[in-house]
Amino acid sequence: MDAFYASIEQRDDPGLRGKPVIVGATSRRGVVAAASYEARRFGVRSAMPGFRARELCPDGVYLPSDMARYSAVSDQVHDVLQRFSPDVEPIALDEAFLDVTGSAHLFGGPLELGRKLKAEVRRAVDLPISVGIAPSKLVAKLACTLSKPDGFLYVPEEAVTWLLHPLPVRRIWGVGPVAEQELHALGIRTIGELARFDPGRLVRALGDHALGLQRLAQGFDDRAVESSLAPKSIGEENTFERDVLDRSVVSAALTAHAEAVARRLRHEGLRGRTVTLKMKLGKPKGHRPSRVADGLREPIYPLYTRSKTLAEPTSDGAVIRDVAVALWDAAALGEAVRLLGVSVSNLEEAGGEQLDLFQRGRGEDKLGPALDAITARFGKGAIRRAVDAPEKATATDKRKRGE
Repeated sequence: MDAFYASIEQRDDPGLRGKPVIVGATSRRGVVAAASYEARRFGVRSAMPGFRARELCPDGVYLPSDMARYSAVSDQVHDVLQRFSPDVEPIALDEAFLDVTGSAHLFGGPLELGRKLKAEVRRAVDLPISVGIAPSKLVAKLACTLSKPDGFLYVPEEAVTWLLHPLPVRRIWGVGPVAEQELHALGIRTIGELARFDPGRLVRALGDHALGLQRLAQGFDDRAVESSLAPKSIGEENTFERDVLDRSVVSAALTAHAEAVARRLRHEGLRGRTVTLKMKLGKPKGHRPSRVADGLREPIYPLYTRSKTLAEPTSDGAVIRDVAVALWDAAALGEAVRLLGVSVSNLEEAGGEQLDLFQRGRGEDKLGPALDAITARFGKGAIRRAVDAPEKATATDKRKRGE
């Protein structure tokens, strides 16, 4: 979908059409969740810090995220996608992969399928959608991105390297800012240069994973569309409006995160063994940029994680909270943080676990399911732990597993 959240806002409020609309950056520390194409002309882009967006586009219309509304529209779009293939892999509210290998012939071939899909989505939600069709996920994603807005690009097998090779190497999955700098140091700036580079030198410079990147650059991507992906972890995090150091405030934030994670684990019928605490410091590290985009230098904020693996899996918010707080105490950062996160991984299905005859401790979590029942009946926020968590600067703009 094109500028999905901003497009929904413009669709539902005709007065916003033609104006630079920015969703999600309503505070200085907020992050842009979506920018209309009118706002993009000023250099505003997704994931940009709110203060940067306001520097570039001070007269833009800044709106808070309305995830319930966006999710409802996303459901309508996914209902349309299911008509064209049963193999749909959701990536986010506004993006998905479809494997149309078995269904393209039903619509007259891939080109006709793509045209009909675009028309059906427009008819269902009155929003633009861009479609990329290619032999692999990597190329289909790039084709979609390159054709925006409201685009449609079909890349047959024989045109894959023609499309890939002139593009910047950063366009490859797995190439982030650090890998990009390492590749640039080798004189590799395009995907084609990576595809032709000496494999031995590449491995010595970047490690064994470099060969996987090179295969992608050569057009080899055999990753399948996975319509049912099991979660590897479930987590909650947020950036605060003000840096946080006071232990009572940190404890309140970690309690809120732990309860949210536990609720989502129970909803998915899962428990986890490994609790991870994520901490991002409030002061940037030196003056080196982590990314330079649109001429703007974005500082590096040091990020730390601490983990503990439990003897038994859990979906108990109190247990998760106690571990997270203990990890915070053990970390002893001594500096304020701008972001805190709690996640649980090493997941398995709940039920059927072996109980410890001599276990001393909390025993069965009876409070969690009771909280879930109240929430299900009266809505999210009807009941919570009696803690005052610090204000969030960034709302989560993706559909969370278990919500």
